[in-house]
Amino acid sequence: MIEILSPSEIARARETGALVAHILQTVRSRAAVGVNLLEIDAWTKEMIRDAGAVSCYVDYAPSFGRGPFGHYICTSVNDAVLHGRPFDYTLVDGDLLSLDLAVSLGGVVADSAISFHVGERRPPAEVALIEATERALAAGIAAAKPDARVGDISHAIGTVLSGAGYPVNTEFGGHGVGTTMHQDPHISNTGEPGRGYRLRPGLLLALEPWVMADTDELVFDADGWTLRSATGCQTAHSEHTVAITEDGAEILTLPRS
Repeated sequence: MIEILSPSEIARARETGALVAHILQTVRSRAAVGVNLLEIDAWTKEMIRDAGAVSCYVDYAPSFGRGPFGHYICTSVNDAVLHGRPFDYTLVDGDLLSLDLAVSLGGVVADSAISFHVGERRPPAEVALIEATERALAAGIAAAKPDARVGDISHAIGTVLSGAGYPVNTEFGGHGVGTTMHQDPHISNTGEPGRGYRLRPGLLLALEPWVMADTDELVFDADGWTLRSATGCQTAHSEHTVAITEDGAEILTLPRS
């Protein structure tokens, strides 16, 4: 299903996006050495509840997961890159933490992800990994214009990631959002320009470049959800929800000052 949202729904999406950005930045500011992933999940639950919003994750049970996710935020650490299910793990200095959050507010969803280091240790190769996903995200957003094709976004993202020397996995990527979290069109993190669905105003897209340092192969963790790099290498993930407008892509999940 591909939804084209009305102006009033886009206005509600802006509020959802602002909430998602606020929660992610709040968690980032509190995610220090000694913090447990289950604490992060509890903070997120409280902030979603206090905002009158609804978690998109707690009851989420797609075909690729093992039963309902059962938590409020994805917390992927080091070699974990996607769908990291919070568990009893205490963060240490230098952990590379990715947070992925989707909530619904006023019946409209926004989805975003950030990656950063906990503590003081920031290995340059890992900083470069994070920065590559951020540059790729910016390139994808720049390509998301009315009458452009999904393939134009995929090509822009993939050009940055491959140009930085990283293998690109195509099993998971960006997607449409709207009244539900995961919708068509699928947006691969590499592709051919000029191909795929034509973008038009009112379309909401979650663009999410993610990479693993030296492989494109994923393995499932024992929890049935967390996806890790097959080689144990470090990973990173960046994501924004954007609205296609007459003038281009409006980023809905940027932190507000």
